[in-house]
Amino acid sequence: MSMTFTTPEALLAAEGLELGVTDWMTIDQVRIDRFADATDDHQWIHVDPERAAEGPFGRCIAHGYLTLSLANCFLPQLITVDNLAMGVNVGCDRVRFPAPVPVGARIRGRGEILRVEPKGEAMQSTVRITIEIEDSDRPGCVVDTISRYTFTNPTPEEPS
Repeated sequence: MSMTFTTPEALLAAEGLELGVTDWMTIDQVRIDRFADATDDHQWIHVDPERAAEGPFGRCIAHGYLTLSLANCFLPQLITVDNLAMGVNVGCDRVRFPAPVPVGARIRGRGEILRVEPKGEAMQSTVRITIEIEDSDRPGCVVDTISRYTFTNPTPEEPS
């Protein structure tokens, strides 16, 4: 369940907060094949089940960049920022792929707010998303996502 922040002060106070985990998602061959088509990356370890069965992983594995791209799916399941004029994705820091994600695996996102800092009229947050693989000691991806939020009312009035 997503944690919601409605003011710059609330977001700033959340630095260091564990956001919890998302629901599990199964990585199937259809998703891997669609990603291969979208990116023109048809390497056999991703899209050839027969050859991949004889390869180093014993079956097809998801592209690392497919796993990374799912951070975009998990982030809004972990954190919601409301009362915005605008929110933008600034980028990522420290992307790592500690373990391959095999076809048929279930993954989920775990979030933590690492940093929150003012940037002019906006607030910038860095949220680490660890993409866990069910029954694995190592995650499929760890990425520090950076988002910038401009609130519609940066200094909300107290209710009367």
